[in-house]
Amino acid sequence: MAQEKPDSVVRLLSCALHRIRTTPPRVIASPATQPRRAAVAIIIRVVPPPNTIPVAADTPLPTLNQFFELDWVKDPLACPEFLLLRRDGAGPSDAVPGRASAFQNFTGDGTWKSSGKAGAHVAFPGGRTEEGDEGGLYTAMRQTWEEIGLDLAERDFLCIGQLDDREITTSLGKRLLMILSPFVFLQLTPNPLPTDPTDGTTIHWVPLATLASAVLPGHIGDKMNAKSRWSSVTVDAASRLTPRRAAILKILVRVLIGSMQFPAILLDLPESDAISGSSTGSPAALQNSRSYPPRTQDKLEKGFTATKPLSGKNRNKSRHQLKLWGLSLGMTLDLMATMIPPTSLPSPAGLNKQPTSQDLHKVALPSLHLPFHPVGGEGMRIDAVAPSLASVFPRFSYPDVNFWIWVFGKRYREVVRGWEASVRDGGSNVRRVNWSGTALNTFYAAVRKALLVVLVLRAVGVLVGLVFAGWWVFA
Repeated sequence: MAQEKPDSVVRLLSCALHRIRTTPPRVIASPATQPRRAAVAIIIRVVPPPNTIPVAADTPLPTLNQFFELDWVKDPLACPEFLLLRRDGAGPSDAVPGRASAFQNFTGDGTWKSSGKAGAHVAFPGGRTEEGDEGGLYTAMRQTWEEIGLDLAERDFLCIGQLDDREITTSLGKRLLMILSPFVFLQLTPNPLPTDPTDGTTIHWVPLATLASAVLPGHIGDKMNAKSRWSSVTVDAASRLTPRRAAILKILVRVLIGSMQFPAILLDLPESDAISGSSTGSPAALQNSRSYPPRTQDKLEKGFTATKPLSGKNRNKSRHQLKLWGLSLGMTLDLMATMIPPTSLPSPAGLNKQPTSQDLHKVALPSLHLPFHPVGGEGMRIDAVAPSLASVFPRFSYPDVNFWIWVFGKRYREVVRGWEASVRDGGSNVRRVNWSGTALNTFYAAVRKALLVVLVLRAVGVLVGLVFAGWWVFA
């Protein structure tokens, strides 16, 4: 009987799914002024090792506990994956109402991201809640079926649970656009299922090991053979702060404020794993969609390594390089955070003695290994309490803008400290209080104040320069 390795991805995935199933999510009620909601589906499967005996269609489906005890799941060559979509040419002008592209082109604070060098649009299937939907779960299932032809209501899938709701706002957090609910699904069968993505949509199954090596703590992530690396996405700040057709104003703001940088994970995926909607009508494509891509034992053991560069023209033909960032990265980090084993409390002097607040504060909060920190929150544990927020807060290209964000970020830091204390104490405030929304609002309030101060200082500097130049010329 095959045995899984200690700290294997399958074992970490088992811990994560059991934690999601038993932990109630934080649900944000829609205000009366903005009732719009949306939902996405985070779909996970485990690719069986080669030469696995096919499972009969009438085989009883396992429970979640029984699933991770199956031989083909516990096999060291089993490869857990999750589904991402790449949309070609997605943007504000061609977003389909109700589709995921209508809100997942937002980088996390709700503004549209650019395409091109910023990386292809990578997101989870889903979209806006429409009239007649019975809830967020129904929305996620309906949108997944309409977008990629995958029926999550079939017996092959099990809805594990829901991650915390999150708020999507307009530029710099000025106005709430909608509430987003992510739902996690697990495929219980080893048989590949056919898909039918819409035109311009490509399906990518991403190995969890590639992300685990980048975000999980060192003692866990270093054991993963598959590697991925961190990158960044640069977004023009003028596109967020000025009207779309104000060309001169855009140039002026671009010169005065610069650009914003968001963290991203670079995904290096094989061409054979992509299922495109433009070619699903061909017999070869249909045959491919019903079978797992051919993988050798070496690939299954070593994973998909982004550190093995290909030479010449074969590099672009045989692999896809995508950037996972913004809202999609935030939800992915929330999922990966559930894979971290909890930290035990220090043993008190007496066996019957309750741990004090000092004992609780000695516990190191389990957190992801993130190579970045939000501006204004240096030294804060935002990566431990909410890694998704740490991924959507921008860093500006001009150092003085970041400095003024830190100056006005006192309230933001107080919120994060209170959130951290609530997590350590294990109180009910963790779920009852909307900590993420408060942190998001206070952070962008500091950003707005910083940008105002920077623009005023820039204007004063330009005015003083013109006065001095005029005095020098006419003196």
